[in-house]
Amino acid sequence: MRISQIPALRAHLQPLGLAAALLCLSLGAMAQSGPPVRIGLIVDQSGVYSAITGKGSITAAQMALDEAGGQVLGRKVELLTFDHQSKADSAAAKAREWYDNGVDAIQDVGGSAAALAVLNIAKEKGKVLVMSGPASDRITGDMCGPTVAHWAYNSYALANTVGKAAAEKIGKQWYFLTADYSGGYDIVKATTQAIATVGGKVIGETRHPLNGSDFSSAVVQAQASKADVIGLANFGNDLVNSIKAAREFGITPESKQKLASLLMYINDVHSVGLRTAQGMLLSEAFYWDMNDETRAFSKKYFAKVNAMPNMSQMGAYSSVKHYLKAVEAAGSTDAKAVMAKMREMPINDVFTKNGRLREDGMMVHDMYLFQVKSPQESKAPWDYYKVISTVPADKAFLPLSESACPLVKK
Repeated sequence: MRISQIPALRAHLQPLGLAAALLCLSLGAMAQSGPPVRIGLIVDQSGVYSAITGKGSITAAQMALDEAGGQVLGRKVELLTFDHQSKADSAAAKAREWYDNGVDAIQDVGGSAAALAVLNIAKEKGKVLVMSGPASDRITGDMCGPTVAHWAYNSYALANTVGKAAAEKIGKQWYFLTADYSGGYDIVKATTQAIATVGGKVIGETRHPLNGSDFSSAVVQAQASKADVIGLANFGNDLVNSIKAAREFGITPESKQKLASLLMYINDVHSVGLRTAQGMLLSEAFYWDMNDETRAFSKKYFAKVNAMPNMSQMGAYSSVKHYLKAVEAAGSTDAKAVMAKMREMPINDVFTKNGRLREDGMMVHDMYLFQVKSPQESKAPWDYYKVISTVPADKAFLPLSESACPLVKK
């Protein structure tokens, strides 16, 4: 090469050098940011629980992601969703697939049968699972796991709030209409124990299949029992349809026999209407009209789904938000490191104040006893509840000293 050709060669190589440098910077940034953090929501989007989890839980979780700017540790956060259609085998299969393909955490999992199936997969894989939809006490009892958390409520808390109150205020003799699966059994067991502490007893029970179509026979049997209280140990569309059937057979707010729902959401009240649901006692961990903060958040939520959020949907928001904070604090998505931070940090958000995640996996917080307003008492759409009492966390949830979780040191 002649000396005269060197300047031209330099001019030719300079753009290539700049491009190479930019490529290196780009690759370096990618290496630094890493793969996306992936959160999967397994919810019922088309079955019996679709109104109380479904789109509402997905929306709430996405709102938590949006508040975090869609990223954590400089990495993008992706939200995956799956409709389990109230099928435990489908939920378990999807959980295994997701965990095997890099999903960092699974959340929500409405329905106890599906939840317990997914829980087994999470324990096997050593992955994070945080649930706000199911009721089963076994999640933080004999089936508890080091990377598993139960967020919004459980059967014990509901029974200890609405069950005990109904036994004290309405009557001591109970008859249950029970969903014939683990969620129904658990809540009946917990309520039976709760009402016994105030002199209540169970005199009968009728079980019905999940997503039942006709509740007439079950209601007639309950009515014939002459029980003071007909405890509705069913959920979602089954609860709505059993309330409607009971009213058709003359079990009204004015009758001697009363209905008490062990798990009734604001969506259920909206579905049956105040005239039908009025006077019923229920327990939730959240109500949209509690204070300025809950009203402001719920207004944004309503604009997206045309409904007010319930405690399970708000639990999905809270658990995703807390999970992302824990990932940031841990500097990692490692399941054990993240769960340690989730237990270490208090939970303070629009869902709850001063909540804490115990070693058994239960996130303990205050619960509320509500009564459904009459149409005359309601002043606006979704103005459905009046607060009867607040049950503090240490009274609402099972004491650790009584826990069946093998992780709890006694």
